[in-house]
Amino acid sequence: MIQPVFQPCSDTVSYAQVEHIAMLRIDNPPVNGLGDTVRAGLYQGVERAQSDSSIKAIVIFGSGKMFSGGADIRQFNTPKANAKPMLRQVIRKITEMTKPVIAAIHGTALGGGLELALGCHYRVATDEAKLGLPEVNLGLLPGGGGTQRLPRLIGVEAAAKMILNASVVKGQRALDLGLIDAVIKGDLIDGAIDFAKGIVAKGEITHPVIDQRHLVRSESTIAAIRGSLNKKARNARAQSAALDCVAYAGQGDIEAGLDYERSRFEELVSGPESKSLRHIFFAEKQALKVDNLPPEVQASDIRSVGIIGAGTMGSGIAMAFANAGFTVTLCELNQAALDRGMAAIHKNYDITAAKGKLTQQDIQKRLDCIKTSTDMEALSGADLVIEAVFEDMAVKKSVFTELDRVCKQGAILASNTSRLDVNEIAAVTRRPQDVIGLHFFSPANVMKLLEVVRGDKTSNEVIATCMSMAQKIGKTPVLVGVCEGFVGNRMLTPYWREAWFLLEEGASPQQIDSALTRFGMAMGPLAMADLAGLDINWATRKRLAPTRRADLRYSKVADRICEAGRFGQKTGAGFYKYEQGSRTPQPDPAVDDIIRACANEAGIARRSISDDEIVERCMLALINEACWILQEGIAQRASDIDVVYVNGYGFPAWRGGPLFYAETIGWGVVLDKIKQLERAQGGHWTVSRDLTSRVN
Repeated sequence: MIQPVFQPCSDTVSYAQVEHIAMLRIDNPPVNGLGDTVRAGLYQGVERAQSDSSIKAIVIFGSGKMFSGGADIRQFNTPKANAKPMLRQVIRKITEMTKPVIAAIHGTALGGGLELALGCHYRVATDEAKLGLPEVNLGLLPGGGGTQRLPRLIGVEAAAKMILNASVVKGQRALDLGLIDAVIKGDLIDGAIDFAKGIVAKGEITHPVIDQRHLVRSESTIAAIRGSLNKKARNARAQSAALDCVAYAGQGDIEAGLDYERSRFEELVSGPESKSLRHIFFAEKQALKVDNLPPEVQASDIRSVGIIGAGTMGSGIAMAFANAGFTVTLCELNQAALDRGMAAIHKNYDITAAKGKLTQQDIQKRLDCIKTSTDMEALSGADLVIEAVFEDMAVKKSVFTELDRVCKQGAILASNTSRLDVNEIAAVTRRPQDVIGLHFFSPANVMKLLEVVRGDKTSNEVIATCMSMAQKIGKTPVLVGVCEGFVGNRMLTPYWREAWFLLEEGASPQQIDSALTRFGMAMGPLAMADLAGLDINWATRKRLAPTRRADLRYSKVADRICEAGRFGQKTGAGFYKYEQGSRTPQPDPAVDDIIRACANEAGIARRSISDDEIVERCMLALINEACWILQEGIAQRASDIDVVYVNGYGFPAWRGGPLFYAETIGWGVVLDKIKQLERAQGGHWTVSRDLTSRVN
């Protein structure tokens, strides 16, 4: 391995010479982001190599784990983000070089990182290197020439699909596409230097992107791709604009295309969809941080996981851990329950394999991670045990009493409760510091969100361990406090309440759900309630009935539907009816009769209700409750609540979450509208100090 001596070009880029090859190293951890000092250093380094007659070629590479992950997100919305030279100026300098420039890629080259590589004459990569342009996931398009250079390199169709799908390709696939020029099997730097020497020896420099200034027009290909786009996708506007840019690459020379790409990028970056998607991107990163956690607190290593309950949630949680390679022991009361749980796991994996997403070898590897037992003693050595039994406090207390006896000291004891008091559960153990809530969302092997519920006595080490573990199994964790329903389900209560009130006042189930899905929700509130199971929330309402204020309006619609034995999809009837084997909701006149009867009983004169009123009241209910949650300290920050609702409750990411959406409306407008509702409906709409403070 060659080990050259480097000299700084800037704080984050250094320069060395190996024989007649200049080496430019990017060193800006953690992802070698293309911040201001990286751009300046690359520009200076390229100029230096160009002016040195002893240099015949240049190799650009990244230190650490990757080539470059793209833009330096730490500089977003700061003057440094726009400091010159900009990335496009660095790339232009590279393309103007009379000496070949080679990008040597390992780890990842994403976004601007790949665009930098596309600006080079040649690209070499390791077999495991990952290359992609994921900007559409943030409501943007590649703004550093990616939409113009990639089609010229690999063709319009392949480039369009790669950009629109935010696809990532590895070394050999990248070589097959023509995206790179060689796969380096041994040491990357040695291989890149040898490649550069070979180019110099040929005495001929080519630049496929520049040489191919015009592409064959391909209207039919573009039209076919445009027709396949999902117009309701959260990044639909960005996909459409990116496709326009790729199409433009076949219509004019590259300089005109770069100008067009820049104009479309600026259009998107200032638009509401991208602002919302970028908000969620940063919010998810911020959610990983635990406020006021002492720096000496370290996460423990979780190796073995026990799960009690092999039902829908338990089996899904088992798959989530097995998919990440954890050793799992699935425990149930009897063998029949275990068999049902394992059958569900097998079926799920078989469906995934049928879609081509898993091989039989992949499935077997996951299944080998899962052991089963009907004896809780089998959990005695587990580092983490998750209870996923029926949502009943007495049942959960019984389980935790036994876990306290069986589990080793230091084991984390977690409940998958969706709304019960974690402190009350912890109190039956002799180790409340080791007890925590881990609220997975169904299906647990698919849904990203994990509410990590901190009890009053939960230790910092347990919190840190669970936040770290969540990331290892591909979850987006959000730390929350103890209250009825935590963050997500607590906010559902007023959301559903407004939907039921609107039913009594004149709206139909299908109108309410249609209005909210058009707003962007993945499902309407009533169809979602049917999917979740109406009996679960009914049991909660009955449990909380003694605490209900008599002076507040209460809708009996949901109760009456449950009293009729209609518990949602599981019984074939809820707010809608469902044909045998179908999940498609159908209007049911019987529900209309129940709604009218409840309205008459409450003395409510039904009226025509607009879709705008439906959306406004349901959204304001979410926003108002979210502000109370913040005031009570249940959530660490407003953006955490947005993460919960986007990742767990189908809130449209392109609207940024309930509280980001409130900002776009304007907090003054939100406050005025809630006060109007408070005057009309009373205490359900009491305003928190947190909300009032946001107006100013």
